[in-house]
Amino acid sequence: MRATSMGSGRMALDTGNTPDEFRDHPDWKDVVPSVTDAPTLGEGLRIARNHSGRSLAELSSITRVPARYLTALEQNDFSVLPNRVFSIGYVRAYAGALGLDEQLAVERFKRESPDPSVPLQPPVGVAFEEVRRYSPRLIAAGLALVLAVVGWNVFQRVSLMRAPQPSDIAAVPESWTLGAVPGQAQFMRLTAPRPAPPDQTVPALYITPGLEAELTGIDPASPEGLAAAAASAPPVQKAFNPRGAIYGAAASASQVVLQARKSAYLIVRMADGRVLFARQLAAGDAWRAPAGVAATVEVQDTSAFDVYLNGEHGGALEAVQTPLNQLNLRAQTLARQAAAAVAARTEAARTAAVQAQAQAQLQASTTVQNVVSGAVGG
Repeated sequence: MRATSMGSGRMALDTGNTPDEFRDHPDWKDVVPSVTDAPTLGEGLRIARNHSGRSLAELSSITRVPARYLTALEQNDFSVLPNRVFSIGYVRAYAGALGLDEQLAVERFKRESPDPSVPLQPPVGVAFEEVRRYSPRLIAAGLALVLAVVGWNVFQRVSLMRAPQPSDIAAVPESWTLGAVPGQAQFMRLTAPRPAPPDQTVPALYITPGLEAELTGIDPASPEGLAAAAASAPPVQKAFNPRGAIYGAAASASQVVLQARKSAYLIVRMADGRVLFARQLAAGDAWRAPAGVAATVEVQDTSAFDVYLNGEHGGALEAVQTPLNQLNLRAQTLARQAAAAVAARTEAARTAAVQAQAQAQLQASTTVQNVVSGAVGG
C-alpha cells in the first residue's frame, strides 16, 4: 500500500508530517522535498503543487484563496498579498492543501517576509553592557568638567581681589566736611518756584471761525452775549456718583435713585403690603427705583438719603414715607422741562444764525452797491 500511495503521485508529503517508523525504514525516500529544504518558500510550494498534479484553479477552489495570491506565493512576490494576517492564513491553507507542514510553512514565510510594522530591537543586554562599560569614564569626565569650571571661577575671583591700600589724599579739604563747594555758592541759592514750561508737543486747539456762533447762536468774541448765555443757563446740579453697591432696577429702566449719606435703613412697600426692598444701606450705597410701580418709600431719617432725578441731585427726602409715584412724576416733569429748554435754545440758536446770515447778506449787498456807485460816479 505504501508503494501504491507513493506511485500515485497525487499527494505531496512533507517530512514534518511523516511518522518516524516510515522514515527509519531502509527503503524510505522522500517523494517531495520538505518545505524547509527548498531554496525559497515559493519554490517549495510550486514543487509540491507539481507533484500533487493539481492546478492553481483547483487549489484555489479547495482553499478558497484567489489564484493570483497563490501565484504570488509561488513567485515570492509578497507585495501583492493583502495584510499580514490574511497572508499568513493563505500560506497555512495552501500548505495544508498540498499536505505540507503548515507551521513550518508559516514560520518560513515570516522569515522571508518580515513584518515592517514591528521596529527592529537591539539584542537584549547589549546596550546595558555598553552603558556599564563606559559609565565610569563618563562619570570621571563629568567630574573633571565640573572641577575645571569651579577652579576657573575661583581663580578669577582670587586674581581680582586686591589688598586694601591707604588713600593717596593727605588731608581732607575743609569744604568737604562743611558740605560746600568753592565757587558754587551763587548757583546754590533757592528762589521762588517758577511755572512749568508750556508743553510744546501738543498743538494749540484750532477753533473754526463762526462755528461756535453757528451751533449755539452766541458769538464767542462778544462779552455781552457770553454773559447773557451764562445768566439764562440753568444751574448745574450735582450728578449721581456711585460710591458703593447699587440695588434695584437697571440704570436704563430707572429715573429715581436714592443714595445713602450714612448707614440707614430703606424699606420699600408695595400697595398690598408686600416688601419690595428692605436693607440697611451703607454710606454710598444706592437703590434705583423702578418706573411704573406703586410703592411707598419708608426711611427712619430723611436727611440720610439724597434723591437723584434723571441723574441730577434733587435734594433730600421730604418725609419719612414718600410715595414712589411722586418721585417718578417729578423726574418725568424735570425731563420734559429739560427737553423743552434744549429745544428752545436750539430754535433760538437757529433763528439767531438765520438772522446773522441775512444781516451778512444785506451788508454784503450794500457794500457791493456802494462800490458800484463809487465806480459809476468816478
